[in-house]
Amino acid sequence: MIEPVLVDEVSGEEYSICKPRWCSDSKSSITVSALEGIIRSQIDSSRRSMWRYRAAFPLEILEPVSLSEGCTPLISSKFRGWPGLFKLEWFSPTGSFKDRGAALMMSLLKQQQVTEVVEDSSGNGGAAIAAYGAAAGIKVNIVAPLNTSPSKVAQIRAYGASVHLVPGSREETERVAVEMAQNMFYASHNWHPFFLQGTKTLGYELWEDLGFNSPDNIIIPTGAGSNILGCDIAFKELFTKKQISKLPRLFAAQPENCCPIVSALEAESSNPVTSIFEPTIAEGTAIKKPVRMKQVIMALKRSMGGAVAINERAIKEATLELAEQGLFVEPTSALAAAAFEKLVLKGTINPHEKTVIVLTGGGLKVSGFYQDFFGLN
Repeated sequence: MIEPVLVDEVSGEEYSICKPRWCSDSKSSITVSALEGIIRSQIDSSRRSMWRYRAAFPLEILEPVSLSEGCTPLISSKFRGWPGLFKLEWFSPTGSFKDRGAALMMSLLKQQQVTEVVEDSSGNGGAAIAAYGAAAGIKVNIVAPLNTSPSKVAQIRAYGASVHLVPGSREETERVAVEMAQNMFYASHNWHPFFLQGTKTLGYELWEDLGFNSPDNIIIPTGAGSNILGCDIAFKELFTKKQISKLPRLFAAQPENCCPIVSALEAESSNPVTSIFEPTIAEGTAIKKPVRMKQVIMALKRSMGGAVAINERAIKEATLELAEQGLFVEPTSALAAAAFEKLVLKGTINPHEKTVIVLTGGGLKVSGFYQDFFGLN
């Protein structure tokens, strides 16, 4: 077995996987070199968490920092009459899918004896890093946009993290966090390669949920694209290992007000193209220039999938309609449901196919949205 390494996604330069690192020497994103993947017998069924797939991780974690993340429900339901499988990722300990990546990344950093980190986030990622930092005994600083939902800021502070609110765009928070990283480690869920290794457990879990088969389609709310890349990694490993016969088609759902991946695909480009960016209620996806956009687009194309943009009215309506059927989610999650209907109506997805709609975060994350709608503020 070849020892995995970290690889510069631009130059191909390699680095040790054992030393703390979030980017290459040339400031490019890095990824873990291709892994073998696992088979059914390698799943540790004694663990009811994402750590049941620890044999698929690139490095042995001696003492995992875990809050029992993963093993979220997959339910059969309908959206506007169309049947689908809804993956309820908000059942994660901090209320969003980000716990998968945070658990593995913070476990690694603890093993590497990192004592203080900084992370930039619009809310959910910050909450996850704050929670797992608290569990790991690592001091956490979160840099967030000034307009971040107060409920998300309160959650981050409750975990004991220091919150630094920054006026301006999501990109400005990243700039501030990188400056702070001169004095501590930059534990970015958008940059760190082990975060993706944590999110790939979503793919392994769906494989197990579906009786060790792949779905036909997976629709994912997408900002930076960590779930797209995580599923791409997992299903590629499973296909290489001959555990599945085909890759599922991956679809990214973005708000029309901030859809750089949709715009790039329409322009047949893998780089950012000129586009208008406006505020969106799907705040978790409001990223103008995803760090790994080229890789996300390659993953979508490799799977024969695509990307869909949803307007603000449709996002709001989908959020409320999901709640009316018992699925209390934040608007970012509702993107996936609205995209599901759009893809079915366009004929891109056959309604009889096995389609997974990933609901990434719960409605308690954005209580203000619901309070405003019902006139409770």
